[in-house]
Amino acid sequence: MSNEMEVRVRADFSRARFKSFINQVFSVLSGQRTNLLDYDDVKEKLRIGGPIYKGMKTVRLDQIAGSLNRYHEFDRAFLPKEDQLASRWQKVDRAFYEDIHLPPVVLYKVGDVYFVVDGHHRVSVAREQGQEFIEAEVRECATRVNITANVKPEDLQILGSKVDFLERTGLDSIRPDMNIKLTIPDGFSRMLEHIAVHKYFMGLDFKRHITDQEAVEHWYDTVYMPIVSIIRKGKLLEDFPGKTEGDLYLWTLDHQHYLYQEKGQPLQPPETAAKQFIEENE
Repeated sequence: MSNEMEVRVRADFSRARFKSFINQVFSVLSGQRTNLLDYDDVKEKLRIGGPIYKGMKTVRLDQIAGSLNRYHEFDRAFLPKEDQLASRWQKVDRAFYEDIHLPPVVLYKVGDVYFVVDGHHRVSVAREQGQEFIEAEVRECATRVNITANVKPEDLQILGSKVDFLERTGLDSIRPDMNIKLTIPDGFSRMLEHIAVHKYFMGLDFKRHITDQEAVEHWYDTVYMPIVSIIRKGKLLEDFPGKTEGDLYLWTLDHQHYLYQEKGQPLQPPETAAKQFIEENE
């Protein structure tokens, strides 16, 4: 290998390491984490299934945001965080310049996110060299909630709660077009409480046993969606950047409990609170 090539690949690694250092400084100052997603953490929280072999695919590099076992060695942009990665990184970089064909990387796919099983250095060099795509052997893992490449490690707690909510209610099977999103950490557990209260009031109104599925369907159709419809009609999310329809739904029910606890107004069935909210905002 020529001295010129040696200088080039060393300079490439040094530049990548400096970028990684800048990202770490930004992370400390901003409080925004730049870590790769840890596959084992995602597997535990989202209770994913698989993986099932899907064959060879061309994958966008910006969709690769996690790692099976080396998430601590690279940052979210797949820049090397440790000097000890230099030898292997530079070897892959040399292959890039010499146009040597390397084996495809091995990835797990969860939702719209890919996790590197084998080929971390190849992904890192490809991104640093400005490539947009990489050839990969893909295995897909089943999940009840979709995740995208911009998901943060701290988001997984809420997504895990959503998985629990869906497993307990079956709402994604009952209403396949549902798409409840929350930014409130305990939001899905509070929705489970709302459904339980709704089931109780349904039993009083209908004077018979109410099944869990009946309660979930009725809550979604007569409580949750009417509130969401008003939120959409009034474009209320424009006044709450970063929040979701589900967040505003929870605030509506919080207001009901405030009136009950602080103002002494009677506690209403959830659908009555929904109707009141609708009337006040039409």
